[in-house]
Amino acid sequence: MNDASPGCGHPHSHTLDQLGWTADHTEAFAQYTGPYLPGRVACRQKTAWEVLIDRGSVMAGVSGALKRLGRFPAVGDFVVLLHQPEAGTSVIVDILPRTTLFTRGSPGREGTDQVIAANIDTVFIVTAAGHDLNARRIERYLAIAHASGARPVVVINKADLADDPAALAGDLGPGASGIPVLPVSALTGEGIGGLGPFLAPGKTVVLIGSSGVGKSTLINRLLERPVQDTGGIRDYDGKGRHTTTVRQLFILGGGALMIDNPGLREVGIGTASAGIAGTFPDILDLAAGCRFHDCRHEEEPGCAVREAVAGGTLPASRLESYLRLTKELAFQQEKSEIGLVRYERKRWKAIKKQARHMDTTESRF
Repeated sequence: MNDASPGCGHPHSHTLDQLGWTADHTEAFAQYTGPYLPGRVACRQKTAWEVLIDRGSVMAGVSGALKRLGRFPAVGDFVVLLHQPEAGTSVIVDILPRTTLFTRGSPGREGTDQVIAANIDTVFIVTAAGHDLNARRIERYLAIAHASGARPVVVINKADLADDPAALAGDLGPGASGIPVLPVSALTGEGIGGLGPFLAPGKTVVLIGSSGVGKSTLINRLLERPVQDTGGIRDYDGKGRHTTTVRQLFILGGGALMIDNPGLREVGIGTASAGIAGTFPDILDLAAGCRFHDCRHEEEPGCAVREAVAGGTLPASRLESYLRLTKELAFQQEKSEIGLVRYERKRWKAIKKQARHMDTTESRF
């Protein structure tokens, strides 16, 4: 892969430390000597990856070994490059251990999760005042954000369109309890200063949200220059038009790193069961008082959760959302297990076929 002219962004001159490199990365990379360089993935364009290296960037392909293993770098990954400047090529040969991994369920694929970003510290769940502000959708985003290991923050954009921006957080209900909820206007700059505590130098934030909520406008506001295209507002639903087409890492003026994403049309929860506890702590606390330890909170007697709904201390919609997501998770987990069995069956079939081919070849001599 040719090293010239990065295809996703612009030339870079940042050090590895400024890109989020830590002592753990240094230790993991120590096994590599010779023509190898560390770097961080900034963007993917089909079969090419833009990788930021110490004070520069290169375009690189992925080694055949990684392809055979089905291991492909995500934006935010720290990788090992086989760097051969004399030939003008760089190849990604390894992916260093990830500290966090943000994924979502992939629609139509058996038990697989789509990787959104790696090695992130904070997830900005970007929604917008008006049609997009939906508590149930935010709960789904929170579940996959909690499962990633990163800290979720809800950013309500287009607050300038609301009659009472301060009241927007209340529209999210108990789902956002304990989660920072920040009303902002990327267009006017209102409330942008509230994002500052999450934008420390070397820390990585990923933006997720539906198409048209203003993620690209927010990126442009934080970078103080237009780097992402933005669309106008549609009359029939008040949303902006979809503009972002690739995931891309940007470096803000203050030193924070931000990953922008195309809008998610579907919020598949995938196999993010680890995120349920962080998303529904109120229900899990109530569940400790259920008569049966394996209570499903449906028809069982002595269910403390349903008693809370009947008593008006837990919204029925909150329990309905919890039940819907846990059932979806169980279904996705079953798909994942079926998919793993089929993968292993396919792998062993290929191994046996290769062994038969080797036996046939040897018998000729």
